[in-house]
Amino acid sequence: MSADVRGFNALILAGSRGGVDPVAAYAGVSHKALIVLDGATLLARVAQALREAGARTIAVSVSDDAVRAAANALGLIVLDAASGPSRSVRDGIEALGAPLLVTTADHALLQPEWVTRFLADVPAQADVGALLARQDVIEAAAPGTRRTYLRFADGAWSGCNLFYFATPRSVAALDLWAQVEADRKRPWRIVRRLGIGTLLRYLSGRLTLVAAIAHLGRLAGLDAAAIASPFGLAAVDVDKPADLDLVRTLVEKA
Repeated sequence: MSADVRGFNALILAGSRGGVDPVAAYAGVSHKALIVLDGATLLARVAQALREAGARTIAVSVSDDAVRAAANALGLIVLDAASGPSRSVRDGIEALGAPLLVTTADHALLQPEWVTRFLADVPAQADVGALLARQDVIEAAAPGTRRTYLRFADGAWSGCNLFYFATPRSVAALDLWAQVEADRKRPWRIVRRLGIGTLLRYLSGRLTLVAAIAHLGRLAGLDAAAIASPFGLAAVDVDKPADLDLVRTLVEKA
């Protein structure tokens, strides 16, 4: 076990990309972090899951005054959101130090056991870890959900919005993250950064996700680990109105 699951610091990303958020507009709120699900805002649900998982300090990066007020009411440390998630994480590491667990305010279904399992599965030597779930695991838990997948030799994978920055030098991953943010809907451009040899392995269907993440880490001078989640719902966030409908249905069934 590489992380102390009894007490860790966490950052919730609750900034805005600018313009009208279609999910917030669909729900009739100023920011999707304020959407109420089963009697609590998404921000409150995420914060509660982190506390139950053992978080001792929780900060939230915000760009909306109403979210700022909600975060203050929840007793969270409030940071000003930067121009993008990677820059907000950099500010979070500067404020809280490393190790730092990072997630998002729209992780509506987040469960404490997902967090503790992730922290336990991050290798001891890793500088940074990312949680992902395979398509078959996701679709078994949420049939019909539409996610963005990265396709590798060991399956198609989707991110789970949980990241662990284990060491101070993990900030080196943030420049790479900024590049990945720009290409998140075009996976081939992400893979292209791996170099021609690795790209050929990807195109021929011989590159695994674990190998790809490890190679990306080496490019940044880090030990990076991809962690496979056994929880398919960990990949379900609220990026579009259909996602909100899905999580509302899942919560009602639960």
